[in-house]
Amino acid sequence: MRLRHIEIFQAILQTGSVTGAARLLNITQPAATKALHHAEAQLGFSLFTRIRGQLHPTAEARLLEAATGKVFDDLREVRRLAGNLRGHSDHPLRIVTTPTLAQTLLPASIAQWRRRYPKTPCTLATQHTRELVESLLLHEADIGFSLQEPKHPALRSESLAQGGMRVIAGRGQWSEELAGKPMALDELAGQPLIALDTRDGLGSLLSSRLDELKDGPLINTHVQTYQVARSLVEAGLGMAVVDPFTALVHASALQARELQPGITVTLYAVSRSSAGRHPAASALIRQMAEQARQLLER
Repeated sequence: MRLRHIEIFQAILQTGSVTGAARLLNITQPAATKALHHAEAQLGFSLFTRIRGQLHPTAEARLLEAATGKVFDDLREVRRLAGNLRGHSDHPLRIVTTPTLAQTLLPASIAQWRRRYPKTPCTLATQHTRELVESLLLHEADIGFSLQEPKHPALRSESLAQGGMRVIAGRGQWSEELAGKPMALDELAGQPLIALDTRDGLGSLLSSRLDELKDGPLINTHVQTYQVARSLVEAGLGMAVVDPFTALVHASALQARELQPGITVTLYAVSRSSAGRHPAASALIRQMAEQARQLLER
């Protein structure tokens, strides 16, 4: 099958008709019909049968569906990449960051960065690390910030700052003297704890540590982001173990104690290995590092 045949085949599978496929592919109906007939002639069997005005895939088509679907998805990715490269010469600084950093370090960092680059346009997207990697590889973003290192051969990661994970609780949970001391992991025994999704790298590591305890915390709620965990703690639903930036930004609403034994969190700036870095991107990276340093020292 040629790529055009795969496009027609997948479009008909999605829409259920040649007319719908033509609209989806932005071609005429006769052109879509011709392409379908040519594909069937090349294959030597029918791909669809007509039942009550609708096209239904044959048994052979069902066998082809999964394999051609992968090719179709790859073709769309190539077109997305080509489109992004075509428009690369005149675009703003495109930033992608994980949700936690978008609500902790990035706002103040961009505010400071704007003083030096007041007229440089920028766009900001929030994505989890897996999607962040895809955006960078597809040239949909120029720079990314994450608390996980992607470790992809086409990307470079730069460590900007490190800090330990912290246990956060509502005001009054600990005395002032106790609040200034680290908190041992086994002190969480029997305490209501809002847990991180184990698909998160740090969440998985923390879960493994908690499993080793003789008496663990009481976990009834799992969340996907540190910021949601913090919001639930502020609502009085228990404690949470979060990254230091979530724990320390706007710290007056909470108490926070560093976890012992420690779990180190690293802030990374991520970009494509083959790409030169725009001065505005380099300046933002330096500002993120400085903002993280100030927050950790505070």
